[in-house]
Amino acid sequence: MIIAIIGSGGREHAICQKIYESKNIKKIFCIPGNGGTKKIAENIEIDINNFDKIKSFLIKEKVDLTIVGPEEPLVNGVVDFLKKYDLKVFGPDKYCSQLEGSKIFTKKICDKENIPTASFKIFGDIESSLEYLNKKSYPLVVKADGLAAGKGVYICKDYNESLVATQEIFAGKFGNAQSFLVEDYLEGEEMSYFIICDGDNYKFFGTAQDHKRVGEGDKGKNTGGMGCYSPSRLFNSDLSEKINKKIINPTLTAIKDLGTSYKGFLYVGLMIKNNEPYLVEFNVRMGDPECQTILPLLENDLTELIFNCCLGKLKNEKVNFSEKKSICIVLCSEGYPQDYKKNIVIENLDKLILKKNEYIFHAGTKIENNQILAFGGRVLNFISVSNNFKNSRDDIIDLINRLNWKHGFFRKDIGYKVVNK
Repeated sequence: MIIAIIGSGGREHAICQKIYESKNIKKIFCIPGNGGTKKIAENIEIDINNFDKIKSFLIKEKVDLTIVGPEEPLVNGVVDFLKKYDLKVFGPDKYCSQLEGSKIFTKKICDKENIPTASFKIFGDIESSLEYLNKKSYPLVVKADGLAAGKGVYICKDYNESLVATQEIFAGKFGNAQSFLVEDYLEGEEMSYFIICDGDNYKFFGTAQDHKRVGEGDKGKNTGGMGCYSPSRLFNSDLSEKINKKIINPTLTAIKDLGTSYKGFLYVGLMIKNNEPYLVEFNVRMGDPECQTILPLLENDLTELIFNCCLGKLKNEKVNFSEKKSICIVLCSEGYPQDYKKNIVIENLDKLILKKNEYIFHAGTKIENNQILAFGGRVLNFISVSNNFKNSRDDIIDLINRLNWKHGFFRKDIGYKVVNK
């Protein structure tokens, strides 16, 4: 089987690695891939939003299955486009991708289906929001509508902070946002919950807890994710049943009522309080770095699972995960999430000897002149799977220290809520 994976981050490297471990794989292409995927696949330099060029390449190479990793091409309609040419592609269509692409679209579904979530109000300009923001009690949450790479959310402690948030949103910090939401602040603890769906049936696909803040103790600026652990300490069967009944089932029903069906991974971002789930957001793909943390625990053949999902045959599949504990720590470039240097050589990476159940997934790297260069803010993902979270974290920190990359930094407290508990 010939597989293509669209994307260039740590998530796509993790998917690529799991596909590489599958049976009957003849060839893997990564579009465009990164410095890590190049070792197990052929990287193809095509822009992820150049759908016509991607289509021509897939047809020319007789690709059997294309897996779309990141949200941007999904929201822009890559699945709809490729399916017009009878290409098999895994991911939700453009309409369903509004679950991530438009927070307002999602909130309207929540309103209609009585899905537990924060109370909200929508504004199309700053002026109309001022009186509302002045009267509200704080903290509250301001969110840019549209894609923001996990960073378009402000938790505001007072009126002045909310005003700065709205100004930054309309100044174009997160793309061309035409509107924003103001939400009540939800108290509790966050959990990421995943499913895989074939349009009619879905299966549980793991949980994780992400650490979004750049500083230890969950302080500092928001990032795309500094690390995470899986499974979440909050997960239990009673909670899972509530998530399915109160959030996932009514959402998928609402999507069907709107004339389509959801196919692909669905990331359900939750706030948990007293074992009750409240929806924070949907993402229409695997999370990053959650994907890198969860996939090493998956015991199924991922290619087979996704292929059967595309065929609508998920109902009879049994998705199995190891009971071990997985932690991912992200090594970032100095300065991230603000300005950071690019094209810095990462030495010693090829000299690191990994133990079984240790992984390094490349997130922001490229290869030039046989050297691995740091190209993004989040550069490398270090993952370890073991019988307990402490061992996993200790092993990763040892690996990063042995790499001794002087231009990077990482959080040493990832998983602090489960280590030594």
